[in-house]
Amino acid sequence: MTENERLIHASVEDVFAILTDGWTYSAWVVGASRVRDVEAGWPQPGHSIHHSVGVWPLVINDSTTVTQYEPLRFLQLRARAWPTGEGEIEFVATDRGGQCDLVMREVAVKGPATVIPEALIDPILRFRNAETLQRLALLAEGRAGSA
Repeated sequence: MTENERLIHASVEDVFAILTDGWTYSAWVVGASRVRDVEAGWPQPGHSIHHSVGVWPLVINDSTTVTQYEPLRFLQLRARAWPTGEGEIEFVATDRGGQCDLVMREVAVKGPATVIPEALIDPILRFRNAETLQRLALLAEGRAGSA
């Protein structure tokens, strides 16, 4: 399991406003190129975001589904990105004096990516997820600054 952590200079509320707005998904998730639909119950468990992965014209339509959600504390997603497989992603937020300490964990759970040795996949996911958290931080900090 790959783990990244970032202190975001915005409140937990501002961070979760981004995390739970399915329409912002492609703005902060590295690899997601567009959001096609967000189910009405999102971010409740069992509801999905329908998105595309890749760069045009090599775009694959897929989905990400909420598996667990505790408002302002925890969000767990099951992301499909076939043909590479599926991953489980967790976000754990902790208030640090009005700022958000956000931990992101990711593990491949299905498909070809599960057979790649952790020593090879971990540095790639760590690098990708650092950029994902950077994008998320910029959105949340910008939201906080405009409030």
